[in-house]
Amino acid sequence: MAQESGDLASDCQFWLQKLSGWDQACTLETQQDTCLHLPRFQEFLRQIYEALKEADPTTIMERFPTIRQLLTKTCQNPFILAYDESQKIVIWCLCSLINKEPQSSAESRLNSWVRGLLLHILSAFRFDVKEVGPFTQCLGYEPADYYPGLLKNMVASLVSELREDHLNGSNTQRRMAPERLMSLSRICVPLVTLPDCQPLVEALLTYHGQGPQEVLWPELFEAINEAFLLKKISLPVAAVTSLWLRHLPSLERAVLCLFEKLVSSERHRLREIECFVKDSLLPQAACHPAVFRIVDEMFRCALLETDGAPEVLAALQVFTRCFLEARDKENKQLRFAFKAYFPHAPASLATVLSQLPEGLPQGCWLQRLQLISQQLREAVENQPQGSRGGPLRTWFLLAHFGGWADVAAEQLLRSDMDPPAALLWFLAFYHGPQEGAQQRARIMVQAEAVLRRLRELSGSARLSARDLQALGESSPGDPRSPACTQLIRQLLLTFLLWAPRGHTVVREATAFMAPTHDVTQEVIGFLDQTLYRWDQLGTGASGPGALARALLQELRAQV
Repeated sequence: MAQESGDLASDCQFWLQKLSGWDQACTLETQQDTCLHLPRFQEFLRQIYEALKEADPTTIMERFPTIRQLLTKTCQNPFILAYDESQKIVIWCLCSLINKEPQSSAESRLNSWVRGLLLHILSAFRFDVKEVGPFTQCLGYEPADYYPGLLKNMVASLVSELREDHLNGSNTQRRMAPERLMSLSRICVPLVTLPDCQPLVEALLTYHGQGPQEVLWPELFEAINEAFLLKKISLPVAAVTSLWLRHLPSLERAVLCLFEKLVSSERHRLREIECFVKDSLLPQAACHPAVFRIVDEMFRCALLETDGAPEVLAALQVFTRCFLEARDKENKQLRFAFKAYFPHAPASLATVLSQLPEGLPQGCWLQRLQLISQQLREAVENQPQGSRGGPLRTWFLLAHFGGWADVAAEQLLRSDMDPPAALLWFLAFYHGPQEGAQQRARIMVQAEAVLRRLRELSGSARLSARDLQALGESSPGDPRSPACTQLIRQLLLTFLLWAPRGHTVVREATAFMAPTHDVTQEVIGFLDQTLYRWDQLGTGASGPGALARALLQELRAQV
């Protein structure tokens, strides 16, 4: 590292001499020499930038004492800055020297000097800074006083011009030329994390040209998105939405970044997932149907690739809940129709599913579930033979609102009536969307038998974990499909939480039901999701809630 620094310091002297020679003569030979050496000089600047970004400004000034002279002369050479690549690297170097929180007058002076050079580069869009310097000095102002304000004023002026362009509409004579916009956006690429330039970044994101072609430099979108994902900048929802609508790779990168966080975080902690999802701003941006459909398609692909992994399914349901909350906060007159978010689903079914249980009185839940089941069945059974997606397309719609499946299981166990066939069909379809009609009917019969036996045990004077273990096991004469096994496990766990006598055997019965790591994770996921839903309803502190919380804590300690 010391050897590299020594080489760079030596190179610094060489290029400083070159820049001085180029600055003193403006002949054709000097211009040709500048162009001849420019590729090597750009490579040198890249090496300087790599060194700058890995050390604090004070260390840099000690290691490269002539860096200020070199960068100043570089910024004053129009033949170097005429190349966009040179501009970008120089701005990167300057931004690396900024002290975010200057602790001394020397650091403040360094910040002022950097702002002055940035202002010089940006001045091509407004005026020549050389005209400003002598004037302000005659008034008695030092650069440290006027450079920061001047840079902010220039940014404010550019922002104002961009906003006025929106008001001018089709008046092309008063609009900023596309070439100038493209050049401005290219210069802003390395400036996106500079606080002084934040308003300009936002104004560029929300600016739209008159033609179909994009007027901003693509690298600007990438730089802003990366800075936003790394929390180097904060942006309002409108700016983020505009970014993702105008640059699809940035939206895809944001969704993948969210997926990475969800995979790397501890499994089945839905409160943490909710924080990640809301922090990403994806639910808020998804209020625009074009954003929602891209995010939704990526969730669908993730479910297919993971064979319906419970973690992905839970994340989809949390995202959907956050999206609905964000949409409810929007101005009703400006909202998109709900059909725009699920264009391939029956509009009435999507609307009914989106009205979550906590938004309805509990006395209406059974009726609503029967309506959902009826519409789901019609959508599945009335699909033309070989239609695209088949039952899986309908199931994916239902998967967004999986909380209704948990409510259905609770309704079946807490009701004194015979199990409604509509609810049995609903649960059989939710757990086995790929099953045929005959197999689904068989699952309904097997689930109904378990329900009747659970009701008998609920009224029994004695209840043992062995009784529940027997219900959870498949008999040789009546084998169960994986979907049926999962459904019955959901019914048994729901029974243990709600039945008064279930509390006495819950730990022993859970141990019987979860003999493997995968099943234990499934039980943990069920408990976490149940508690998350009960918290939304405001019933998480009740007896079943306390029991579920204690059991969840014990199971997490075991895995």
